[in-house]
This record gives sequence, structure tokens and C-alpha cells, in this order.
Amino acid sequence: MRVLVTGQHGYIGSVLAPYLAEAGHEVTGLDTGFYRGCDFGADTGSIEGRIADVRDVTADELRGFDAIVHLAALSNDPLGDLDPSLTEHINREGTLRVARAAREAGIRRFVFASSCSMYGAAGTDDALNENAPLRPLTPYAESKVRAEEGLFALAGPDFVPVSMRNATVFGVSPRLRLDIVLNNLAAWAHTTGRIRLLSDGTAWRPLVHVRDVAKTAVALLEAPEDKIAGEAFNVGTDEQNYLVRELAEVLAGVTGCAIEIADGSSADSRSYRVDFSKLAQTFPDLGLEWNAERGARELVDAYRSVGLTSQDFVGTRYVRLRRLLSLLDEGELDGDLRWLVSIAEPSAVA
Repeated sequence: MRVLVTGQHGYIGSVLAPYLAEAGHEVTGLDTGFYRGCDFGADTGSIEGRIADVRDVTADELRGFDAIVHLAALSNDPLGDLDPSLTEHINREGTLRVARAAREAGIRRFVFASSCSMYGAAGTDDALNENAPLRPLTPYAESKVRAEEGLFALAGPDFVPVSMRNATVFGVSPRLRLDIVLNNLAAWAHTTGRIRLLSDGTAWRPLVHVRDVAKTAVALLEAPEDKIAGEAFNVGTDEQNYLVRELAEVLAGVTGCAIEIADGSSADSRSYRVDFSKLAQTFPDLGLEWNAERGARELVDAYRSVGLTSQDFVGTRYVRLRRLLSLLDEGELDGDLRWLVSIAEPSAVA
């Protein structure tokens, strides 16, 4: 397939785009370039791409592709709180603009990166399947719910959308993020010698490794249409549902660091266990491989190898909200998160 990956320079995209190429697909990227220069370790190879905003995409630009993997978004809850209207414009309206342009361009398959965060406050310890009520608590989660609804409304004989409701992603990436739970706890351990919880640790979080997300995207691209058309899949495995305090204990076992709970911490209202049996039953040979302990060891080893410092941890490079705030403060972006300065077209992911 000839596949377009939006958000190719992001945390997931910089792993997923090369993974698709390794699987034999012809991959092109599209990205705003917000995180250029925010590199961690070696680059990702030579995936061709261009700088563009999903809010501007046209059908003519998409002709010739067979499929789209749509990752581009304002990518977490604190970032969504920066300006809820921007999250709506980019995550929902931007997604539907790309989808409508894809359908007009004759692209049949559209793989959408959604999130288990749309389950919000589950109010139960029971594992939630794809038919569970959606209770988004943040602008980010709400935008994913509305984008998914809009995508499925576009589905038809000539347009096949499928939604990946990803668990909380973890693991090493060339565009590392330290604002997601396991990556963050591992960075606390590496840079400070302690594991710091900002909540009381009683919330449930399902986890999935970034490479397992990439593996799932390949499966959805290659599956028969009748298996995936108009479907949502929780992406992860049943074994990787954790209490946040259990993740801290995993890190403590890996690093030997003590766990501390921040003063004034309280329960996190976002708490949900997730049922991943639909993905496992639909793709019995998928074989997602990673768990929290293996991921913790990978992260700590990578932080040590690259020389991650305390300044890196509190800086702008690896935290999405801090990065965008710095671009706004420096006058490189306007209030709508559009570039006020010219940035060169990249020849490849780097």
C-alpha cells in the first residue's frame, strides 16, 4: 500500500512510520513540525514527508494514496486545556477535514488513532469493552469521541474508517514524551533517584507500548475490509491494566528507587480498566509483546544511554504543553497554533 501517516514527527509517528515501511508499505508523512529538534537518541531513517497542517489538507494533495493512518492531534489532556477550542478545531474538525478529503480522493482505508481516555470516569472496576458508555472528562477525550462519531458517519462502500482506541502509550521513541505515565515515572527515577506520584495512585490505567501500537496499525491496514469497517478496537492487552501505584512499584523493582507521594495529592478522576478481547479475537496472531516491567527497563536503559538530565526532564523538549508554550512565547506560533515563521520542508523524518 501507499500510506500517508499524519503526525509522522510525533511520539507515535516517528516509530510507526518506519515500522510501516519495514512491513513493506510505501510511506509518506505529513506533519506541522511543532516538535522538530525535540529528538531523543538516533533518528528514524528516511521516511519522506512534508510540513502541512491537517486543517488545510485538500483532496488533490491526497490523490494516489491507498490508506491514511491519522495520528496528528493535540495529544494529551494538559495540552487540550491550553485552549479547548483549538483541541476541537485540530482534533475533531482537522480529522474530519482529512477524512472528507480522503474520501473525495478515492482513499478507502482510514485508520484513526483514538484513545481509551474517552472512557473517562468509569465508576467501576469492571473492564470496559467498546460498547461501554463514553464519559470523556477533558477537551482532548471529548475531541476523540466527536471525531470518531464523525468518521463513522462518513463510512460507506467506498470509505472504510477504523478507530484505534489506544491505551496509554509508553516506551522509547525518537520523539520521546515525558508527560505520559510510565515514561514520566521512569524519568523521575532516573533523574532524581525517587519515584514521585502526583496522585494517590488509585486510578486504573491500561498501557500499551508504542511499537505494539505500530504493529496494530499494520494489522488494521492489511485486514479484510469486512473485519474492520466502521469498527472501534481497544488497543492493548487485558494483562496491561494497572493501578498507577502498581506502575510505581514496577519502577521501584526495576530501579531500586523509593516511591513518594506528592503533598496534597488526591485521587485522579480519570480511572478506567479496559477489555481488549475484541482486538485479540479479531486478530489472534497479532501478538502484542510488551508489558510495564519490560518497558520500564527499556526506558531506564535508554535514559542512561542518551544521558537524560534533570534539566531535560523539566525543559520543553519532551513535554508537549511546554514545547507549544515556548513556541508561542517566542513568537514562532500565533494563537491558532499556526507558524509565524517559515520552516524548511523536511526531506525525511529526523
